[in-house]
Amino acid sequence: MDKITTSIITIGDELLIGQTIDTNSAWIAQQLNAIGIWVHRRVAIGDVREDILDAMAREAAVSDIVLITGGLGPTADDITKPTLCEYFNTHLVQDKGALENVLHIFESRGLPLLQRNLDQSMVPASCTVIQNRRGTAPGMWFEKEGRIYVSMPGVPHEMQGIMEHDILPMLGDHFKTPAVVHQTLITSGMGESFIAERLVAFEVKLPPHVKLAYLPSYSLLKLRLTAFGLDKVSVAAEASTLFHELKALLADITVADQDITIGEVLGQLLKDRGQSVGTAESCTGGLIAHWITSVPGSSAYFKGSAVVYANEMKVKLLGVKPATLQAQGAVSEAVVREMVTGALTLLQTDYAIAVSGIMGPDGGTPEKPVGTVWIAVAAADGRMVTVKHQLRYDRERNTQMTAVYALNELRKLILQKG
Repeated sequence: MDKITTSIITIGDELLIGQTIDTNSAWIAQQLNAIGIWVHRRVAIGDVREDILDAMAREAAVSDIVLITGGLGPTADDITKPTLCEYFNTHLVQDKGALENVLHIFESRGLPLLQRNLDQSMVPASCTVIQNRRGTAPGMWFEKEGRIYVSMPGVPHEMQGIMEHDILPMLGDHFKTPAVVHQTLITSGMGESFIAERLVAFEVKLPPHVKLAYLPSYSLLKLRLTAFGLDKVSVAAEASTLFHELKALLADITVADQDITIGEVLGQLLKDRGQSVGTAESCTGGLIAHWITSVPGSSAYFKGSAVVYANEMKVKLLGVKPATLQAQGAVSEAVVREMVTGALTLLQTDYAIAVSGIMGPDGGTPEKPVGTVWIAVAAADGRMVTVKHQLRYDRERNTQMTAVYALNELRKLILQKG
């Protein structure tokens, strides 16, 4: 089966100097992969005419589709449209739909309209215009020598709207894409190499059109099983059979059998049981609460959080004893036990999480080096689990891993009740 391939070109000097992180390419790749279109290359270039022309020609030589984001703004450094005119040997014309869109956006917001804003409605004459429902710069679809080119704004929210509403359906109509089925298992508690050893026999017998990918992230490991073929029903059936076999092999370390966040995993458990949770956070500064509340509908089970970064707040809000802090230090099992007990009382929840640690880069001691973390999870019925971790990464990763570990410990505590 011949693969339909795509190259993604992101344009902008800000991408090359690291001022802006390219999230567009990752998002586009996920959407294309879901409909059976494979990303062959991702290329980032600056706002340079020659580089844009060279990248478009080079990528069209190896891909069926060239997707371009960026360089469509109203300022002088946004040169994508005139460069597109040069590449496709055409000229700019005003598009009525794009003009009406620009006028509506500025009038509805009571903003003055400048000529550079009106120029957003100018497009290459040879393109099919894709209206932007979320901004002023329209998308543009071109066809040349059997290749599809699409130029879109670089603002992620605008690009995603154009892709979801127009480009993905248009690409699906234009190409006969294969059926692709993904199923994802999330595990915790075993390293990637050890899991790979456990799955040697399973992987050996996978047919050529089924692939298993290992996707590590902090303390979790995702295993994505991907099957593709001509008929979606048969592909889905085969993938389901293999996925159930994979789950059986890793049942003892499975966190979830779908591609969701650890916050969503915990939320589903609590919602199904009609129970609630709250957090008492020191070193994570509210990150655990943020992850929980990032899930739509989390108000059904999340009551609140006490972010007690300073010791006096641990005492004042959670009832941690000053003597415990004096004797054991804030980063200790005794303190997180008192923190989680205080959180249950303060927030009146069925479950609570408490964390205290030294995230770095400084603050450590020989007895408690940077990366030392204590976690406590507890239930209103008296069950409690405390865990110590000795992390070895930078501040951001230590904080993220602490949040993952804490949420997973609570997940396991909840499941103890069946």
